[in-house]
Amino acid sequence: MKILIAACVPRERKGGVASTVYNIGEELEGFGHTLTYIFLDDLIPPGSVSPRFLELIFSSRLARYIVRNRDKFSLVNLHAPAGLVYGLLRKWLPGTNWPPYIMTLHGLEERRMHVMSREQKKGRAWNYNWKNRLWHRVYHFPRFRGSIYTTQGVHVCARDVANYLQLYYNLDAERVSYICHGVEARFFTSRQYRENGRLRLLYAGTWLDQRGIFYIRDALRSIAGRLPGLTMTFAGTGTSAEEIGRFFGSDLQERIIVQPAVASERMPELYSEHDVFVFPSLMEGLPCVVLEAMASGMPVITTETCGMPDVIEDNFNGLLIPPANAGALEEAIVRLASSDTLRERLGRAAQDSMRRYSWERAARAFESLCRRVLAAKGRKES
Repeated sequence: MKILIAACVPRERKGGVASTVYNIGEELEGFGHTLTYIFLDDLIPPGSVSPRFLELIFSSRLARYIVRNRDKFSLVNLHAPAGLVYGLLRKWLPGTNWPPYIMTLHGLEERRMHVMSREQKKGRAWNYNWKNRLWHRVYHFPRFRGSIYTTQGVHVCARDVANYLQLYYNLDAERVSYICHGVEARFFTSRQYRENGRLRLLYAGTWLDQRGIFYIRDALRSIAGRLPGLTMTFAGTGTSAEEIGRFFGSDLQERIIVQPAVASERMPELYSEHDVFVFPSLMEGLPCVVLEAMASGMPVITTETCGMPDVIEDNFNGLLIPPANAGALEEAIVRLASSDTLRERLGRAAQDSMRRYSWERAARAFESLCRRVLAAKGRKES
């Protein structure tokens, strides 16, 4: 097969969507398929368009590129909502016989609106006042819906997303494929589980309100006096140490370590330097950092929502807590701080669980979806 994979993110391979694209793509190339990659940098020079309309402009230019090069691809895999314009063109011009379109959907905009509207009422959401919510409804949400309604197949990384697409978008089960992310072999490192003492917590990811950072602050303030040796590192935030320090306040300043940027090759070392991974996100697809931390043997505390329960069984290979619950987060941290035996048991089970999640496995499942879509459209794989 000749496959185009496109996503409206920078080409540089740091993590997240770009890492997912490259890892699946490299496995597919190993199977003998031909891959072409299109990223944000390829179609939009930095600073050349308004950030507000950047995704829509990318979608438009991507559609133009596909139409001009339609004979080069068996099918195209477009990460939502980048497939909006191309999907609409295929729908409006059904006789064109352009390459089928498979969408990759990392999470639900319906969940974002549900969760962040509630956080706004608590004063715990940035840029989600009534104007922003209206803009989301009339601009962001329709682009995702249009991408879903015009796709021939969907690749999702969380079971709840797959179920939602079948129940509320009326997509047939054979068109929706739940494919869990994989973990690169380099993250499976050996770990020494230290006895109780100076517990080192780690959060890795962009500094966003939806990641549960307000609840981290509440929990740390509550347990600071009970765990005098505790520290927490925030890595890959994309936000300065000064800004994050102001957020936590002077009472926690000595406990907080910030590494705004971390090179991809240093991530295994970062995991090995810490004891517990804390990621109480309110909404996600399935964050790769959670899988990577588990592969390193770290006990993980995360929320029972989105893709996290697909890979974590509470009290077996990690701890699941309710979203937006500082008390539950505090309790989980104290439990792990109080027992090196528990940390080791959860960490070893986490690492063993992750051995099943290879990128080869994910790519095989994606390859199967591609073949189903091509067969349904009566097209050959070449």
